Amino acid sequence: MAAGAPAERPQPALTPRARRSPRFLFKMAAPSRRSGGKLWAALVPAVLLCTAARASEEPSTVDFDVRPGGEVHSFSRSLGDYTCTFTYSAQGGTNEQWQMNIGVNEDNQFFSCSIWRPQGKSYLFFTQFEAEVKGAKIEYAMAYSQAAVGGQSDVPLKKEEFEITETKVSHREGKFRFELSKLMIVAKTPRDEL
Repeated sequence: MAAGAPAERPQPALTPRARRSPRFLFKMAAPSRRSGGKLWAALVPAVLLCTAARASEEPSTVDFDVRPGGEVHSFSRSLGDYTCTFTYSAQGGTNEQWQMNIGVNEDNQFFSCSIWRPQGKSYLFFTQFEAEVKGAKIEYAMAYSQAAVGGQSDVPLKKEEFEITETKVSHREGKFRFELSKLMIVAKTPRDEL
């Protein structure tokens, strides 16, 4: 060794890079005969359950049919502690495909629910409607006679046609003009203050 050269340090058996390799991680995670398979057998279902619970809290869009015939129908979706339910009665035509989208923002402060006809304008004659949220209080809501699609804009209902409470958006009897194509709700979730 030269007089001014630093002494070579021996490489450890498992370098940080080796500790991150898939083979090393598999060996560390897999049960050995000594570690007992019972712990491993209990751990795998717990991890899968946590993953499934987290996946169920992701925003989702679901198709459903709005059915005419004058009967009252409901469609509901839940996300964690929050639920959005659309209840309606409609006449004329045939079933229409609609969508409901629900989600929670990143810091869990707001729950949103949107209900709409993707083709933009419904040709059904709505005799009543109500969208209700559970687990949160409405901060903003709007109802539309036409949903924005293909260069057309959202056309909101007149304020006198519907009413908004802490948990519901619904038609106003005698004022609603029977046209509905979209509902939007943003509701504040309860937060525990520290």
